[in-house]
Amino acid sequence: MPAKAKPFVTIALWALIIFLGYQTYMSIYEPIQFNKVKKKRYAKVIESLIDIRDAQLAHKTVTGKFAKDFDGLVKFIDTAEFTITQRKDSTIPDEEMTKRYGVEMTKEIIVIDTLGFESVKDSLFKNSDRYKTMMNVPVGKEGEKFKMQAGFIQQNGINIPVFEASVKKNVILDDQNRDLIIQENQVVSVDGVNGDKLKVGSMEEVNTTGNWPKTYGSNE
Repeated sequence: MPAKAKPFVTIALWALIIFLGYQTYMSIYEPIQFNKVKKKRYAKVIESLIDIRDAQLAHKTVTGKFAKDFDGLVKFIDTAEFTITQRKDSTIPDEEMTKRYGVEMTKEIIVIDTLGFESVKDSLFKNSDRYKTMMNVPVGKEGEKFKMQAGFIQQNGINIPVFEASVKKNVILDDQNRDLIIQENQVVSVDGVNGDKLKVGSMEEVNTTGNWPKTYGSNE
């Protein structure tokens, strides 16, 4: 090798070493940072999904079905009330059995007394108005909203109300490494969020649980 070429070769080798070292470093560093970002964002999204579920369960308690859209759900929270009741056992005369057997008979019944009413908004959200923005995905791609559906499925000839609220992982992790997002969409793990979205409820079965592990908070 000509003496004049040695400095250039040396520089090129050092550049290659630095480049390969950087690539090795990033192959370790990027997944670690991605997981940190993912966990923080998932936690935020799950908080919103829990609010949506609580609101939907309240809607079903009062109306017998789930809300089909967020406008209706927010209006419900603003105006609806829970009925506060008290159940107690009581004994009353059983006139039919008394007539049949000629002796005084009694029967047990359950008496439900209405004690009052409580605002759904105060019960679920206290002094917070976060329910008015719970349809907005709080992290990731700006301006995105949760997808929500509601309806009925049939079981044993009975119509049972169901709902589902969800958001794609691609939206939550919009500004992150594309290859790592693809890997995340394919997760099948006990301690991970399986599939390509975070969701609560289901349009295919009677289920109001979330698809995240309990390390992120209650999914039931």
